[in-house]
Amino acid sequence: MKERLKNFRFMEHRKIYYIVCVVLIVGSIGAGLLRGYNLGIDFTGGTMIEMEMGQQIEMSEIEAVLSDVDIDGSVTYAGEGNTQIIIKTSDSLNSDERETLLSAVQEKFSVGEDAVLSVENIGPSVGNLLKKSAFKAIAISVILMLIYVAIRFQWRYGLAAILALANTLLIVFGFYGLFHITINSPFIAAMLTILGYGINDTIVIFDRIRENTKDSSRRSVSGLIPLVDESIRQTVGRSIMTSLTTVIVMVPLLIICGSTIRSFILPLLVGVIASTLSSIFVATSLWYDINRLTRKGSYSGKSAKKKESKKQ
Repeated sequence: MKERLKNFRFMEHRKIYYIVCVVLIVGSIGAGLLRGYNLGIDFTGGTMIEMEMGQQIEMSEIEAVLSDVDIDGSVTYAGEGNTQIIIKTSDSLNSDERETLLSAVQEKFSVGEDAVLSVENIGPSVGNLLKKSAFKAIAISVILMLIYVAIRFQWRYGLAAILALANTLLIVFGFYGLFHITINSPFIAAMLTILGYGINDTIVIFDRIRENTKDSSRRSVSGLIPLVDESIRQTVGRSIMTSLTTVIVMVPLLIICGSTIRSFILPLLVGVIASTLSSIFVATSLWYDINRLTRKGSYSGKSAKKKESKKQ
């Protein structure tokens, strides 16, 4: 295994990485758009009622109750054995409408008031405000990271890192569209966490690349390929082990925790895996291609000119 890793040429296959990412993103997001993204009431507004029925109830029976009280909504199963139901309405129900619906369900299926586990009611204006706030939070995080990496390294590192992070977020977003998973506030919190995790993983590799470029014998752009390959080999073990230990912790939480924690852990799990692969394969490939397109001849042009002037 170590011998294969030692001889593997990461940069040689960078076009394959780009193609795989584009196919994953376009395919999954396209499927989500065709099917329609499952936005939670956090963003759309409406009412969500979660109830413990004590047994699995046929959805058609619950939908019939909704029809009887003239409420337009959807029903999904939850809990172990599908004994819980979640009723979602696109319109925000007032107190009388909620009471009418709950009374009808309790009477139909002979359950008490303690069967109601939670009731959430969000108006459409609040949902729109949450959407705007979520986009602002992500945009501000991306801009601050770009500034930090550009100052800490160079603008080429910053651009490559941000593009790799965008690739990770689009993969996670496409995953949710493909499997029609609810997008809510915990999803946004997970996306912001993924941004921080992904930039940390990428900086580890970029820092090693920067250290290796100090070797004056490797200052030509044509010499960057073996340099980047060597830098990845030196850090790939750390990246994989760090991500693996994180995933090992998250998997039990995904299995045993409730729906609220699960809605945060699931995108985080997908994001950790995607960001690790993206930092190893995509970020480094983008950095090389950005340098190849924007530099000619010397990799470190300024430092080379300074050395020449000192000699003269």
